[in-house]
Amino acid sequence: MKLNKGKVMLKRKRDGCLPLPEHNQNSEVVSKNDNADMDDDKKIRGETHIASNETPSQATKVSSRAIFILENASLKKGFVRKKSKLLNSEEDADFLLKQGKKLNDYRPDIVYEALKGILDSPLNKLGMVGAIYVRTDSGVLFEIKPHVRIPRTFKRFCGIILELLEKSCIRDKDTGDVLLRVLKEPVTRHLPEKARVIGLSYNSPKLVDLDSYVSVAADDASLVFVVGAMVHGEVGKDNCEDYISVSNYPLSAKCCIGLICESLEQKWKLF
Repeated sequence: MKLNKGKVMLKRKRDGCLPLPEHNQNSEVVSKNDNADMDDDKKIRGETHIASNETPSQATKVSSRAIFILENASLKKGFVRKKSKLLNSEEDADFLLKQGKKLNDYRPDIVYEALKGILDSPLNKLGMVGAIYVRTDSGVLFEIKPHVRIPRTFKRFCGIILELLEKSCIRDKDTGDVLLRVLKEPVTRHLPEKARVIGLSYNSPKLVDLDSYVSVAADDASLVFVVGAMVHGEVGKDNCEDYISVSNYPLSAKCCIGLICESLEQKWKLF
């Protein structure tokens, strides 16, 4: 049994599918002695592989991968009680209101839920997500590798993002592989040549059935979906080839991500 376990861990390391490093006070990215989250960690190791080692034959025939851009993410760091942290409206409401800030401008939970929707989706587990980019409302662009295991708790996620904003790059402590990194703008310089950028907004006059919309897209084109990760406002149209609405009602970023992933899974017949 020990030998088999060792082989599995070696394979995970070779495939770059190790757990996402966690932030602690010593800036070590992984905490091995966190008893409070032991049950969650066991579930992650045993049940939720972010990238599958076995890709269905249908997926291997598709030359492109889905790309996601989460726009206007509320990720701002600040000092509360002389401690640097990622500000959020739930924990820091009193502090933010005293500063005359709007609570809706400090919602890192929105991008957290959206990222979980992408990284935990069957689409991503089957290796069909090519890249994930996040642009903050303060103009910072960063990339999250699709094989990353996102932290299971919001607090740990905030710690990871804070470290990223301070260091510009987070690597796996065992392999040295880059997991998250800050990039230079514009995001278009990082997209593939045959990228079709699609902006999603409730305010768009072009209402589409998403299943039908993606079904007619060429398989050799990389579909890039721009989804807003904020409470109010809309994504920019400048770099979008198309600008669509997928519902008669305002939807959360997490909900939009779910619709996109399900439509692409059907298009590429992944099941």
